[in-house]
Amino acid sequence: MGTNSLWQMLLPVCLLVGCGSAESPAQKPQEKTVFDPLVQQEQRARDVQKTVDANADRTRKMLDAQERGETP
Repeated sequence: MGTNSLWQMLLPVCLLVGCGSAESPAQKPQEKTVFDPLVQQEQRARDVQKTVDANADRTRKMLDAQERGETP
């Protein structure tokens, strides 16, 4: 493949990219799908897990403090 044929392939690509609009097209609102209830349920489960982890961490720190003889 010679340099000339490389330029012949590269030139149209550069022109298409260079002539495109600088702004991205306005995004339409996300449409509802059959998976939306499952995704929402999964997000709720993640939020609950974060709460459980935070409470477990707080309890663990309190127990460690009591073992060292510190008062809360």
